[in-house]
Amino acid sequence: MDSAHRHTLISMDGAVPRCPYAFPEPISLTMGEGEHWIVYGPNGSGKTMLVRTMMSAFLLREGRIAYDFHPSSSTRRSENIFYVTFHDQYGSPLDEGGCYQLRYNQGLLDDGLPRVRDVLNAAHAKDGSTFDALVGHLGMADLMDRYIISLSSGEFRRFQLAQILLKRPRILIIENPYIGLDVQNRAVVATFLKEVMRLLPVQVVLVLCRMPADTEGFTHVVELDGGRVRKTPIGDFREREDSGRCRPDLEAMPVSDDRPEDAEILRLNNVTIQYGGRTILGGLNWRVRQGEKWRLRGGNGSGKTTLLSIICADNPQSYRCDVTLFGRRRGTGESIWDIKRHIGFVSPEMFRFYRKPIPVEHILASGLHDTVGLYRKVKEEEIRQVSVWLRVFGIAHWAGRNYMELSDGEQRLVLLARAFVKNPALLILDEPFHGMDAAGRQKAMRIIDAYCRQADKTAVMVSHYEEDFPPCFTHRLDLNRNSNE
Repeated sequence: MDSAHRHTLISMDGAVPRCPYAFPEPISLTMGEGEHWIVYGPNGSGKTMLVRTMMSAFLLREGRIAYDFHPSSSTRRSENIFYVTFHDQYGSPLDEGGCYQLRYNQGLLDDGLPRVRDVLNAAHAKDGSTFDALVGHLGMADLMDRYIISLSSGEFRRFQLAQILLKRPRILIIENPYIGLDVQNRAVVATFLKEVMRLLPVQVVLVLCRMPADTEGFTHVVELDGGRVRKTPIGDFREREDSGRCRPDLEAMPVSDDRPEDAEILRLNNVTIQYGGRTILGGLNWRVRQGEKWRLRGGNGSGKTTLLSIICADNPQSYRCDVTLFGRRRGTGESIWDIKRHIGFVSPEMFRFYRKPIPVEHILASGLHDTVGLYRKVKEEEIRQVSVWLRVFGIAHWAGRNYMELSDGEQRLVLLARAFVKNPALLILDEPFHGMDAAGRQKAMRIIDAYCRQADKTAVMVSHYEEDFPPCFTHRLDLNRNSNE
């Protein structure tokens, strides 16, 4: 269509929303027909509040927002603008109120839980051609009879995108579509989004704090810088570094001078994990000595998180596996607290279930007791430990703030600090940079690297981005999904 005849889908004219985030100036922004946006900015810059304002989720103090959803036959916002956010692998309205360990208790699954086919069939009946195309593009044919709770992170992402797109939105807003996905699945989602933008009358808005390698099909970057909104053609966008925010205080980090003996921290002997007829880990042997730093790699569904759940005893099957941790064979009378006492742990699922409206320093203090929440009075020595790590992470000024009032990326940084608070002998980091902006990732990586350069500290880290691993991680274990099935 000629640009002179293109209409405006959304027009925000001097909008001042009544929302928890205070934008420094009124928002004036338009979305023209055929535009596809990447809303980009650092943690806490107001990205989520901006797109929710676009959806009229907040009343306005000033200004106006107008919509024209042509060629949609409906004028209702709820039928034309759809918003989905991926906080982590399993972040979805489908698993609200779920149990942290449910994915490890799949032996309890029964026919009362929904399968992929059950959820998508209704939409299939309404629009079979769109359904068949989506199944093909997302590679979902082999997932149709699977329980939703049993899907890996990449599989779940494809399922939820299909579920939303079958409703035929005019504008689809997706927050963090690539979070938790390996290289292959990121490419699948990127290719799929390009096909959606090319073939369907839907305009796509991605909300990101980490710019993807593939931006083909997107026309503009809507950047938030200090809360100010700036719309730029994607060809003119240049990412700026932000190195001045909340720098770490590495000098405050407790340092050990201990030299490790040739001690064995972890041994797995022929560990096999199966759910029904599906093998997640098959005959795995692995030995980790004190002072070693391991990269744990593998695609979505290869068993990385399951392996970590075995080490931390979060998986019920861990007690029938031949696992020795800190020289003690699993199942010889130790409690779960004995197992976790010397382990610092963070994961995307912890973020998912750690929704506590308590002060930031209490979040860190809970790591001293391995609890989700703080259920005892904090001792003076514990207060000192927490204060040290707040300084190390450069977030001492967050003390006293309500954890739930922080942005997602800021909350993830707090949970990462929680993993360090007891100065653990074994540090287990499952996707520690999920949801963090470039400055947050850089800061967290410097802290991890400084901590892990201590000779007596042992670490295992998972990431789908090779550039996320600090240089001191010199050992590597690769899990291959095909070899596990």
